[in-house]
Amino acid sequence: MGVKNFEVIIVGAGVSGSALAYELARYTDIKSIGIIEKYENIATLNSCGTSNSQTIHVGDIETNYTLQKAAITKRTAKMVEKYCLQHNYQNKIIFSHQKMALGVGKKEVEFLLHRYEEFSELFPYLEVWDKEKLKELEPRVVFDENGNERTESIVGIGTKDQWTTVDFGKLSSSFIENAKKERDVELELFLNTKVEKIEKSKKRGYVVKTKENTFYADFVVVDAGAHSLFLAHQMGFGLNLGCLPVAGSFYVTNEKMLNGKVYMIQNPKLPFAALHGDPDVLADGNTRFGPTALMLPKLERYKSGTYLDFWKTLRFDKNIAIALWKLLKEKDIRKYIFRNFLFEIPFLNKYLFLKDARKIVPSLKLDEFRYAKGFGGVRPQVLNKDEQKLLLGEASIYTGEGLIFNMTPSPGATSCLGNAERDLKYIVKYLGKTFDETKFNDELTDGEYCVLPEPIASQKAVVNLIRAEIQRTEEKYLQDLRQGQPDADFWDKPHSKLQEKK
Repeated sequence: MGVKNFEVIIVGAGVSGSALAYELARYTDIKSIGIIEKYENIATLNSCGTSNSQTIHVGDIETNYTLQKAAITKRTAKMVEKYCLQHNYQNKIIFSHQKMALGVGKKEVEFLLHRYEEFSELFPYLEVWDKEKLKELEPRVVFDENGNERTESIVGIGTKDQWTTVDFGKLSSSFIENAKKERDVELELFLNTKVEKIEKSKKRGYVVKTKENTFYADFVVVDAGAHSLFLAHQMGFGLNLGCLPVAGSFYVTNEKMLNGKVYMIQNPKLPFAALHGDPDVLADGNTRFGPTALMLPKLERYKSGTYLDFWKTLRFDKNIAIALWKLLKEKDIRKYIFRNFLFEIPFLNKYLFLKDARKIVPSLKLDEFRYAKGFGGVRPQVLNKDEQKLLLGEASIYTGEGLIFNMTPSPGATSCLGNAERDLKYIVKYLGKTFDETKFNDELTDGEYCVLPEPIASQKAVVNLIRAEIQRTEEKYLQDLRQGQPDADFWDKPHSKLQEKK
């Protein structure tokens, strides 16, 4: 049995764990970092290119984002872009496609136009595309199977010249490769190494036990997806939380059907992602539609086992039952969940999905697409027992004892460098190390703050109703949970602010 000593150990070599390793190696004076990954390679689960939509979620076309959330997401998304351009990963890891939010019908068109007015100062590159322009840019969204124009009014709000798409699996590998290049830093990656237990060391820091090795570290960060909460529970942390794994499935076309990303408007009553079509960089640009949402009784999809881990992590009791009942008693959510179960049934699934996908491509036919077998990952959605509710924001547990557990649902890949910055600041403060913040900001950010314009007040009743419904849904489900606030200075100074009226 081998023994290894590190200043920091990261459990999980997905995009979140690898991003943290890179930042610690490049921007701090921490000299020894260990990364422990239970599978045979880097980013085999949710960071793998087949497990997500390969999208940089900036907030410009994601219609369920508020202006404030979009400003924060823009900052972290730009970090990924700047990193890739700095290392010349254009058309290798990061790709440019046109993208748009598509409004279909009078109500959605009006909503998108007013949203454009509100968001255009934060995203000045956005353009408005009417039906005639869409005929040129995305003809498949305009014409039906008979070659006739769709009868509904439509509009697209989008852009043609931004970096939109990332292979997050390759991005993860690049983080570790570049971290290893840093001088005077020892970084070791341990593959096929499953963490079985984390214990407090009798001397200092922690003992991380695997089947073959014992690791010692002054600080441990667990970036292991749904298993982060599983390991936290083993140590007695986060016992008021349960995990509800939500899997996403996709359908892929037989040929390139869309020229870029086309996102539908989010149903404001649903806390789940709206249907969208994306050029798949792993499938020669063929269009991938999805995701559907399926609740699974296991923590990892397409991997054997983890059923028992699910029940241990869910910690089912009366409060969990009430939280699930609150979800199911809402008609729109109940209908959505049951319909998405049907999307997993062979033969029936294609007929059902065709109806939904035709909102994007009205000419789509059954023989033009197939269920993407083996595609889709699992997002660990957190249930808060104290509040008896589902939380769709990011969840982290800061123990205050040199130990962090991160559960990172979408858009965790987009925010990987921003989340790593958050943890890095806590780690260096705890260990008494230094952080070269000037170098970090010069290389990865466009400035510390995104200053937002005063939101434009709309007098249109239908738009206000949709916005109010989005706000109610956000208040119900979207809540970042951080147990043990790590750094008062960091949290008291948010990364976006409203410009006060003069």
